Amino acid sequence: MDSVQPTATSGLSRPGYFRWVICVLLLLGTTKNYMDRWVLSALKTTLQHDLGWSEIDYSHIVIAFQAAYAVGMLAVGRFIDRVGTRLGYAIVMVFWSLASMAHAVGSSLSSFFLARVALGFGESGIFPASIKAVAEWFPAKERALATGIFNAGTNVGVILAGLSVPWITHHFGWRWAFVIIGSLGFAWLALWLLLYQKPEDHPRCSKAELEYIQGDTPQPTEKIKWLRLLPYRQTWAIACGKFLTDPIWWFYLFWVPDFLERQHGVHLAQLGPPIIVIYVISDIGSVAGGWFSSFLIQRGVSVNAGRKMAMLVCAIGIVPIVFAYRVSGLWQAVLLIGLAAAGHQGFSANLYTLTSDLFPKRAVASVMGIAGMAGAVGGMLIADIVGYVLQWTGSYRIPFFIAGSAYLVALAMIHVLTPRLEPAGLV
Repeated sequence: MDSVQPTATSGLSRPGYFRWVICVLLLLGTTKNYMDRWVLSALKTTLQHDLGWSEIDYSHIVIAFQAAYAVGMLAVGRFIDRVGTRLGYAIVMVFWSLASMAHAVGSSLSSFFLARVALGFGESGIFPASIKAVAEWFPAKERALATGIFNAGTNVGVILAGLSVPWITHHFGWRWAFVIIGSLGFAWLALWLLLYQKPEDHPRCSKAELEYIQGDTPQPTEKIKWLRLLPYRQTWAIACGKFLTDPIWWFYLFWVPDFLERQHGVHLAQLGPPIIVIYVISDIGSVAGGWFSSFLIQRGVSVNAGRKMAMLVCAIGIVPIVFAYRVSGLWQAVLLIGLAAAGHQGFSANLYTLTSDLFPKRAVASVMGIAGMAGAVGGMLIADIVGYVLQWTGSYRIPFFIAGSAYLVALAMIHVLTPRLEPAGLV
C-alpha cells in the first residue's frame, strides 16, 4: 500500500479522470434545474399582462417557491442522506420536472402558487445531492473546483433559458416553454442512471483513482441524526452564509429581466444577449472562485486561509453592484450585474465546499439542507422586500444596496463562528 499511495496522489494524470465525467453530469443537472427555475422570470411581464398580476402578486409567487424550497431543503436533504445520492437525485429530478411542466396548465394565481410550491420542493434536492456526490467522488483538495464547475450550470441554465424561452413563446406560446424545458429532465435521468454509482462500486473508476479519491482520512459510514447537527457552530456558519447571500442570487434570478426592461427597455425578444453576457461572466466567476481556493490549498495555504481569501476577493468584487440602478447605459448595467453574479458564484462555490470541509460525508446533504433552508428563508424575505419596494417606489436602489453589502457581512459572520474552520467534532 505504501508504494501505491504516492503514485495515486502525486500525479494528476495517473489517478484517472472518471470523477470529472461525474462532475459534468452534475453540471448538466444544475443546468436543467435553473432552466426550469428561470422560465417564470423570463415570462414575468408576459404573465403579468396575460393574467393580471401585480408586483406584489409576483413576489408572493416567488415566496411560494422559496417557502417550499426551505421546507424541502430540510426534508429532501435528509432523504438523500438516507436513500443515497443515485436514487435520491433521480427521484427529485422526476418530481421537479413534472412540477415544471405543470405550470403549463395554470391560468390563475392559485394554480401558479401550487405549481411553484411543487417545483420549489423538488428543486431543493439539487444542491444536497450534488454536494454529496462531490464529497463521494472528489478528494478535499479538488472539491471547491468541482463544486465551482457544477455550480456553473446555474448560469448555463439561465443562458439556455434566456435563448430558448423567447423563441418557444414566440412560436408556440408561453405554456409550451414550461412543457418543453420541463421534459428535458427525463433525458438527463437516463444519463444519470446509466453513469452514476459510488466510486467504490463503479466499473469505470480505476483502483488508482479510487485510492486518490479516498486519500483523505477514512470516515465512518453510520447515519447522523439531523438534530445532532444543530448545536455545532460550523452548521450555523454555513447557514448564516446562505441566509445572507442566497437571497441576492434569487434577486438576480427573478428580477434582473424586469430591471432590464424597466430601466433600459429590454423586452422578452431582446433579452438573450444581455442575459448571455451576465451569466457567461458569472460562469467564469463560479469556476475561478473554486479554482482559486483549490490553487492556494494545493500550494500549501491552509484550508481556512484559502477558502476565506477566495471568498473575500469575491465579496469585494460584488460591491460595485450598488451603482447598477443609476447607470444610464444598458451594457454598463449588464457588466456590473455580471461582475456581481460572478462574485456570488465564486463565493458560493467556496461556501458549498465548506460543508464537506467541516463535516463527514454522511452528514453533508443534511447540513446542506439546513443551510439551504436558511437561504430559502432569506429568499422569502428578499422577495417581499423587492415586491413592496417596487410597488411603492418603482426604484431598484435599495435592492442593489443590499446586494452589494451582503457578502462582506456573510464572510464576517462565517469568520466569527469558525475562525479556524475546524471540522465539527462528530463521532
